[in-house]
Amino acid sequence: MAAASEAPGDPSPQDFVYGEEDFVLQGAGWGGEPGSAPSRFDRALLEGWSDRMERGLFRYRLGPLPTRVLPGPMSLVAQLNVQRGTERRPPQAVLSLRQPFDPRAFNFTRMRPGEVLLRLRRAADEGEGGGGGDGGAVAPDHLLVAINVSPLERGHVLLLPEPGRGLPQALTAPLLRGGLEAALLSAHPGFRLGFNGLGACASLNHLHLHAFYLGRPLLVESAPAQPLCPARGLSLLRDVPAPAFLFYAAGPAGLEALARDVCRAAEHLTDTGLAYNVFVTRGDPPEGAGAGAGAGAGARRGLRVLLWARRPSFGAKAGAAFNVALCELAGYLPLPAAPLFRDITEAEALRAIREHLLPEPQLLRLGEDLARLLAG
Repeated sequence: MAAASEAPGDPSPQDFVYGEEDFVLQGAGWGGEPGSAPSRFDRALLEGWSDRMERGLFRYRLGPLPTRVLPGPMSLVAQLNVQRGTERRPPQAVLSLRQPFDPRAFNFTRMRPGEVLLRLRRAADEGEGGGGGDGGAVAPDHLLVAINVSPLERGHVLLLPEPGRGLPQALTAPLLRGGLEAALLSAHPGFRLGFNGLGACASLNHLHLHAFYLGRPLLVESAPAQPLCPARGLSLLRDVPAPAFLFYAAGPAGLEALARDVCRAAEHLTDTGLAYNVFVTRGDPPEGAGAGAGAGAGARRGLRVLLWARRPSFGAKAGAAFNVALCELAGYLPLPAAPLFRDITEAEALRAIREHLLPEPQLLRLGEDLARLLAG
């Protein structure tokens, strides 16, 4: 990464080397189970994040955020974050689903070095290749974990694969696999990751994932899904705030194939003129929370990856109460104004969210196309 303006005393990133022994396989639940103590990864990330907050490296100081669950079956989580709405860097102009990286625009090579918390690297990394939007790049040597200077929540970071390569914001399998492994490194049930594609509210055309902690469960973690291609773990999640294609891995062994399949599906969406968002969370098997025998179903949770297909949107929509990106699609609504936070209803929020999605017949046809693609 090219050094930006380095201030005296800027902290250095911590090398974080991990192996499969660091994965938290017994997913922590929301009831304070023994597995919910912070992991080594959680401690390193959150301690570094808090240190950078104390050093003033963020655009604003983030305190406790008012949060409420909207009445209704979707249990939407609304959260008031006025400062992010007013003080974040204006999004870059995106004009195409395949817009090339522009080194003249702001990008992650211009971060202050102190914004980087961790260099995340797998022990004895084998440098495996992976398919994806950049034509099958090899796995990055490491992922940088950097603060998002306009945070949504405590612990909001960005995962960056070799920023100096200047990759545009098109999801790659190596990056997604790194994100999935980061999800398994956390013991917190509310550690989520996601991706906003071009034309789907990406604010910066430089390859990155978002990751953050949200202390509330979301319906997308447990809702049952309709099988589309069981052999590839593809299902359709319908009874959620925004219907999505669901991919699932029960544990570490399935992560490489899952990442490759998600990126093949995402590339197909781009080929057909659609934009996409991706969301990663701990969750139940596709059959839903009731799957499996006996108590303690949380111990059998794996990773759910949601892929949303949507009509592309370029530029902010005039009059929109909020942008609809990965968080909103997942049922988490960061809202910029107190009256909106106080008064919004589930029905109003769902109308705003679903306005960007495909009509159900088109979504079902697309699901059939993806099933054929992945089964071939």
